[in-house]
Amino acid sequence: MDSMVGFHVSLWDYATFLAMFMVVVAGLTAAVLILGLPGRIAIARNHPEAEAVNLMGWIGFLAIIPWVQALIWAFKPTTVIDIRRTPGEERRETDKMIAEMSGKTGALAESLAPGQAKNSADEGKT
Repeated sequence: MDSMVGFHVSLWDYATFLAMFMVVVAGLTAAVLILGLPGRIAIARNHPEAEAVNLMGWIGFLAIIPWVQALIWAFKPTTVIDIRRTPGEERRETDKMIAEMSGKTGALAESLAPGQAKNSADEGKT
């Protein structure tokens, strides 16, 4: 090993490499947790635009201002009212998007199935 690097590699050299590796891993872990924070907050608060907040939080590392805006957006309730859908439809669509982002699509399908069957039965009566 001495001939490959030109000097004797001691225990302290290995300890230094290990410490540097741990600092890099801790930094990357902190970056992932911080960059994903707006998206996780929006998902937890069932924000109707959670997917956009999540994307803006991840892209916001290029400049700090978009990340800060995404963080504020995650806490701010939306004031947009879509008149094309009823509040129930909007809530179901938001729940579906949140479930897809969280990876819980199976439980959502089971919880929506009885409601959808009821709605389709109601439509048949009219």
